[in-house]
Amino acid sequence: MKFKLENTEENLDGEILQSLSNNEFVLKIKGKELNLKILSMTHEKIEFMLDSTYHIAKYLENNTSRITLVADGVKLTFNKHPDLDKIVYKNSGSESAMDSQINLKSQIPGRVVSINVAVGDKIKQGDVVCVLESMKMQVSIKSHKDGAVKSIKIKQGASVAKNDVLAEIE
Repeated sequence: MKFKLENTEENLDGEILQSLSNNEFVLKIKGKELNLKILSMTHEKIEFMLDSTYHIAKYLENNTSRITLVADGVKLTFNKHPDLDKIVYKNSGSESAMDSQINLKSQIPGRVVSINVAVGDKIKQGDVVCVLESMKMQVSIKSHKDGAVKSIKIKQGASVAKNDVLAEIE
C-alpha cells in the first residue's frame, strides 16, 4: 500500500509480510523489514513497539483519504491514496491541448462534500474546487487551469455522475 507524506514528494511503500499474531506483524517499509507489536489501540491513540523501540501515536484526524497524527511529538499527515489525485487531475482536462477547456468535469461519480470556491474567485491550476465522496473516500477535485470561476454547477450534498460539469473556469 502506498502512503504519501503531505508537503513532500516522498511516497512510502509499505506492506504486511507476515502476521505473527493478532497484534504482531512483520512489515516491509521502503524495502526494510521491521517487526511491529501493537501494545494498545483506542480511538485516540496507538501504542506500539517497532523493532524494540516504544512509540505512541495520537490521532488528530482520520478519514477515508488522509490521516493526521502526532507520533513521538512529530505531526505527520498521510494521504492514504496518493495516486488517486493524479488520476483525477490527469483526467480533468489538464493536458496542454485542453488548457482552453472551460468546463471542469467530474471523473468519478460521487456526492459533493464541500465546495471550496465561489463565483468570481481567482484560482490557480491545482487549487481545490470541491471535494467529492465516492465509495467512502473523499477526493479533492482540482482546477485544471489558472483562471476565474465563471459558474458553479453543483450544490453541497448533491450527487454527480462521471463527466458531469462541476464548474466553469475562464
